[in-house]
Amino acid sequence: MQNRLEMSTTKHKREMKTTSHEQVLEKYIGKAGTPERDEFEAQVAAEAQEYLIGEAIRETRKKQGLTQEELGQRMGVQRAQISKLENGHGIAYSTIIRAFKALGVPSAFLDLGSFGRVALW
Repeated sequence: MQNRLEMSTTKHKREMKTTSHEQVLEKYIGKAGTPERDEFEAQVAAEAQEYLIGEAIRETRKKQGLTQEELGQRMGVQRAQISKLENGHGIAYSTIIRAFKALGVPSAFLDLGSFGRVALW
C-alpha cells in the first residue's frame, strides 16, 4: 500500500523551475538598454527616492515625538496628507522643504553621487 502511495505522489510531482530576477524583467519589461526597460528602471528609482524621503520625514517626526496631526498643523495640511507624504506619495520639492522646515531641520542636502551634494535650502 505504501509503495502505491509513493508511486502516485511521484507521478504528480512537477519539476520546479527557478527564474532569475533579470529573466523576469526581460520577459515582462524588456531587455536592459531598451527604452521600455530604461523607463521602468527610472520610475523604480524615482519611487525608491520618494519612499526614502518619506521615511526620513517620518523618522524625524517620530524623533521629535510629534504625531502626524501635529506635523500637519505646523505645515497647514491635514493628517492624511502627512501620511501620504511619509509613504512616498505626492512628494513635490516644495512639500519636502515645508516638511523639513516645519520639523526644524536647519538644512538638507541632495546627494548627486559623483557630482557631489547640493544644499536644498
